[in-house]
Amino acid sequence: MAPLRGRVVVVTGASGGVGRAVVRELGRQGAEVALIARGTTGLGAAAVDVGVAGGSGQVYEADVADYHQVKQAAERIEAKLGPIAVWINTAFSSVFAKFTDITPEEYERTTAVTYLGYVWGTKVALDLMRPRNEGTIVQAGSALSQRGIPLQSAYCGAKHAIKGFTESVRTELMAERSNIHVTLVQLPALNTPQFEWVLSKLRRHPQPVPPIYQPEVAADAIVYAAEHPERKEYWVGIPTVATLLAQRVAPALVDRYVSRTGIQSQQTDEKPPSGVSNLWEPADEDTDYGAHGAFDQRSHGRSPQLWLSRHRRPVLLALAGGAAAATLTVLRRATARP
Repeated sequence: MAPLRGRVVVVTGASGGVGRAVVRELGRQGAEVALIARGTTGLGAAAVDVGVAGGSGQVYEADVADYHQVKQAAERIEAKLGPIAVWINTAFSSVFAKFTDITPEEYERTTAVTYLGYVWGTKVALDLMRPRNEGTIVQAGSALSQRGIPLQSAYCGAKHAIKGFTESVRTELMAERSNIHVTLVQLPALNTPQFEWVLSKLRRHPQPVPPIYQPEVAADAIVYAAEHPERKEYWVGIPTVATLLAQRVAPALVDRYVSRTGIQSQQTDEKPPSGVSNLWEPADEDTDYGAHGAFDQRSHGRSPQLWLSRHRRPVLLALAGGAAAATLTVLRRATARP
């Protein structure tokens, strides 16, 4: 375990949603947090959150789709705060629409932000960490990195790409016997401002596919992964586990199920948001959206599965011990019979 107190941690997409919840948790851990995003209002409020929680937050405005902006931000961070110990990628954008309704420019921009943003963040982090031969990179993934659903082709494609890219980088580092760790946290549906500010071409308001979790559940898992990065992946939430396992066992059946339920389950009966979109420009330039979206009343604040995942070794040992004890009891009773 590597405590984060006093260490320099970079978070992309820090101004809202999962990134915002992550920087708050890092503040509680006493980390030196460097916040990267585009919207100045959200970034400023996030830095205040870090300080209130007990850490120190510094703002670095940058568009993660631009490699040079990310590189310059990282150089400024190290010049001011010192060596970057952990880099956490959470930034993304997308389009809620059928594939045929998305323009080439919108698709390209989504891919540049959501996929290449992770690539550039990882490259910049590794370029700084490799000479020191230490550091951790955490990628905020999704159950949709292995299971595509309708209305989110741009997002699902980018998340699939992130998984493949991360596996390649991880194996290269392993081949080098590097002390740098890269881990992926696969997340469930979350109650974030994504559904208020992502470009939507739907007739109704988009929503996460229930069951929905609060972003603090994701933040808890991501910060834990930063402290325990040796594991390849962390799965968060029973829906994530069910989705990934079902995709492995019966992907064609999942195709049919999602084709019947996926469109309806991603929309409410309400009208869509009033033209707000963060695809090309930050939506939080003048408004602080915070970490939560509009679905607080329907969201879970805890994940028992995450606790089990963290403590899987003692849990498995306890189960094995219980099974052994039960077996001995049966054998004793059997041998004690006349």
